[in-house]
Amino acid sequence: MLVLLPPSEGKADAGRGAPLKPESLSLPGLAEARAVVLDALVELCAGDEEKAREVLGLSEGLRGEVGKNAGLRTAGARPAGEIYTGVLYDALDLPSLDAAAKRRAARSLLVFSGLWGAVRVTDRIPSYRCSMGVRLPGIGALGTHWRAPMSSVLPETAGDGLVLDLRSAAYAAAWKPKGEVAERTASVRVLHAPTRKVVSHFNKATKGRIVRSLLTDGAAPKDPAELVTALRDLGYVVEASAPEKKGRGWSLDVLVEQVH
Repeated sequence: MLVLLPPSEGKADAGRGAPLKPESLSLPGLAEARAVVLDALVELCAGDEEKAREVLGLSEGLRGEVGKNAGLRTAGARPAGEIYTGVLYDALDLPSLDAAAKRRAARSLLVFSGLWGAVRVTDRIPSYRCSMGVRLPGIGALGTHWRAPMSSVLPETAGDGLVLDLRSAAYAAAWKPKGEVAERTASVRVLHAPTRKVVSHFNKATKGRIVRSLLTDGAAPKDPAELVTALRDLGYVVEASAPEKKGRGWSLDVLVEQVH
């Protein structure tokens, strides 16, 4: 099972650890595309601070993120699972998993990123600020930049098992599963049960809990149909829509009573 996650806008401080070693990151097929983005981001942020803030969409209160990006090559690095914070990652709570669940997380979780493309939770990265919606000078829209390298690397990474896609729309733009990989892919919406409306904050928390449940249970669904069964066994209320055409993925609605 491969689980595709969005990153978080907020990130923990990486501290004074050893700096980034780009060659150590997983998915080496993305190395060239990563280098291009890293060079462009560092150059932007080491220059005109106001321009960098505008390009990155940063408020006045986040001005310090520009300097952080300028120093990415020498900044301390920590496992991505410790860098990413926020509602989904709080609910997932990787540090509290037992050893077996942590090994499953290392194998199955893939976090998408405007800067790195995608990383494993064990990959050591510095704290940064660069969303997939950014248009970097000399590169353009990052979602577009990542499509070609992702299309050559991700199908192999997905292997022949289930792909659970929990990404937000901006990050889903970087790679869209196709063909038989798409047929093994399930995307999830979280709906308020009484109203059938999409929830926002609780959407992220529920997705984090779903991943945690699967990791701690040791569930290993091989396809979307088995995933539906596994989630129902774990106590989730799931409505599933199988694709009507070949080359399409499954859509799962997880119904929740709480929205806060």
